[in-house]
Amino acid sequence: MKILILSNHYLTLRVFRRELIQKLSKNHKVVISIPEGEKFYMDELRSFGARLVFEPHMDRRAINPFLDILLIKDYINLLKAEKPDKVITFTIKCNTYGALACKICNIPCYCNITGLGSAFFNGGIVKTISSAMYKYLMNKVQVVFLENKGNQKTLIDMKIFKPEQTYVLNGAGVNLERFSFTKYPEENGKISFLFFARIMREKGVDELFYTIEKLNNEYNNLEFKFIGIYEDEYEGKVNELESKGLIHYYGFQKDVVPFIKECSCVVLPSYHEGMANTLLESAAIGRPIITSNIHGCMEAVIDGKSGYLAKVQDREDLYEKLKQFIELPYEQRVDMGITARKHMEDNFDKYAVVNETISVIFR
Repeated sequence: MKILILSNHYLTLRVFRRELIQKLSKNHKVVISIPEGEKFYMDELRSFGARLVFEPHMDRRAINPFLDILLIKDYINLLKAEKPDKVITFTIKCNTYGALACKICNIPCYCNITGLGSAFFNGGIVKTISSAMYKYLMNKVQVVFLENKGNQKTLIDMKIFKPEQTYVLNGAGVNLERFSFTKYPEENGKISFLFFARIMREKGVDELFYTIEKLNNEYNNLEFKFIGIYEDEYEGKVNELESKGLIHYYGFQKDVVPFIKECSCVVLPSYHEGMANTLLESAAIGRPIITSNIHGCMEAVIDGKSGYLAKVQDREDLYEKLKQFIELPYEQRVDMGITARKHMEDNFDKYAVVNETISVIFR
């Protein structure tokens, strides 16, 4: 069989879908459509066993109806030229316009919605447009893969998809070899927390900054490390907290694994997620997690055993959960890390998720 994969960027595929492409390529011809990117990454994608075709009219950030019409035409022409047996899509433009092209060409389409995004949860015109695109352009897809039951319920309740069209996976899974278990660090009297995500309101940073300042008045053995690009509105706050010695800010980092290994606990008080890969990776390495009690985060934690779940957008509850962790004996924090790893092995093994995905596509 020939499988065509549509994506708006190489990063989505090389980081999260490597194993899926490799497994598909063993038994099928795999063709990937993406915008042209850096040669090194293109060669890496080819090494997974796929052939690449480049899409000139894909601009994942632009809202340009003319470009979108050209993109749909390109997808239709691509389908006619490649004649794939099945099409797999990732990200909203590929999902919607790819699904429309497949509907026109009568080719089975399998879409991946990895999260509903800020605009969807905030409401407004973007949510209205996104909902309509999902409902009317993707109404004939074979399967819509989702990463948590909360997103599934939302889309079904809104009558965007039929229940039988949807299938929930445990995110993209986590590669347990790449993110191998690492012995819990000796703390030497210091407890180190790590936040790595975009520094923006919807990642819960307002609540976290409040918690850090409050805890600093009670303890002198805490360390808070931040990795990630900040939204412009947070530049002043990040600089202020760093100048006071309350946080250490490291900006964007290509490789976060050394930071995870060094920390005592990973914190992500997000407002919404598809499935937070940062949490899966951290738990796989063997670090406890404190995160929000929302779908997309809560699945990564066994509350009270591998970490804690805090009420979403509740700064006092987040403070209490961090304080509870701080007060634990060192040995109990070590046990939490071991439990976190076991939870990933039992439920989020990347290869198990890949096999499940393929079984659904070819059932």
